Amino acid sequence: MNTYTSVPSGEQVVQELPWRWAVQGRIFLIGGLGFMFDAWDVTLNGILIPLLSKHWSLEPADAAWIGTANLIGMALGAFAWGTIADTIGRRKAFTATLLIFSLFTVLGAFAPDFLWFCVFRFMAGFGLGGCIPVDYALVGEFTPRKQRGRVLTAMDGWWPVGAALCGFVSAGLMAAFADWRLTMLVMVLPALLVFWVRRSVPESPLFLIRKGRRKEAAEVIDALVAATGAPPRAYSLPDPQAAPRLSAGSAWTQLRSLWQFSWKITTAAWALFFTVLLVYYLSLTWMPRILIGAGFEEYKAFLTTAGMAAVGLLGVVAAALLVERLGRKWILAVSGPLSAGTLVVVALVVDIPSAAVFWLLVFGFVVQVAIPVLYAYVSELYPTELRGSGFGWASTFSRLGAGFGPLVFASFFWPTFGLATSFALAGGLVLLAVIWMGLFAPETKQRALD
Repeated sequence: MNTYTSVPSGEQVVQELPWRWAVQGRIFLIGGLGFMFDAWDVTLNGILIPLLSKHWSLEPADAAWIGTANLIGMALGAFAWGTIADTIGRRKAFTATLLIFSLFTVLGAFAPDFLWFCVFRFMAGFGLGGCIPVDYALVGEFTPRKQRGRVLTAMDGWWPVGAALCGFVSAGLMAAFADWRLTMLVMVLPALLVFWVRRSVPESPLFLIRKGRRKEAAEVIDALVAATGAPPRAYSLPDPQAAPRLSAGSAWTQLRSLWQFSWKITTAAWALFFTVLLVYYLSLTWMPRILIGAGFEEYKAFLTTAGMAAVGLLGVVAAALLVERLGRKWILAVSGPLSAGTLVVVALVVDIPSAAVFWLLVFGFVVQVAIPVLYAYVSELYPTELRGSGFGWASTFSRLGAGFGPLVFASFFWPTFGLATSFALAGGLVLLAVIWMGLFAPETKQRALD
């Protein structure tokens, strides 16, 4: 190895390696399992709302705090862990998130009252909220450029898997044991197993280069070259770029850097995250309760919600096949507003069980075309030193909307305007976000990561 400027950089070498399932694919699988638990936990909020409403005699406005506490914790976790990952490294942050989640999930299952339950769900959300920004930053930086769009899009395939498992497992547990605590405890053992497996993931070489840890970066790059069977190449390691140290103010330093990098791009990222995920989280949080109110039996409502999540896997496959052909922006411009419109149709036909199930399946497919493309797109909009925090802050903004949105939805919009109109208003926000994206954000298809 040498440092002449005529040779490619270490980052270029990593991004031009051949794809190997035993190398980059292994990191994709490990990162995706953490993403699966994020989906499982968010979907569990919708399962717990009708169960705990009965257990603690909660009104809808009070029951909404089940999801709100958890999602606000995720919002703070996304912002904190994104900055931590950009400061101390992807690997260390990568291994800590599920451990925190597991501890507070166990405590939540044995909470003595509703207040403590919400506190523990908040803390579990704080741990798990770091999964998405950290996982996407790590997987994206190990993935070759030619496959990056498909791989980052396919990451979201873990979401419908986790959400569907939550619905199916919860329905089975409630039918067999009728104990809501088991729906929480069943997640912990596999989450701890994934935590253990994560410890074998190497640090991102792009992060090591940015931090000036040249020897470690070279060791990781050389190991990747050898493991993928690529011919050895000379490469350069650029001088490190300044990065904030982990401190109380480092997150705000990163936030200021995001807006200085491009306020138009950051506005687009935050608006897309907020609106598209608001629509999805409204459905996950309240659909079991909506279906039960429409006459569905409890376990059938859980199974229907699980089916809505499961069919999303087909949406992820469609997104992965289309993302490099059509580009990120076109797919988001169509699938985002269409998913919200489909949810309006669900609200209009919810009293007709067969029609409600059909349109929920359509919604589950369309929204899971939009979300993986959104994640891939936002993770590519920022340079390496801002990637984790850029994704993390956008995720934070969306989780705040997803946390308070269902609360406001249940307390004001749903009883005041009705179900269909409330979903339509959320869809209008999605439309505004994609218009802003179309005007001010770049297409990132096949663009090299910096």
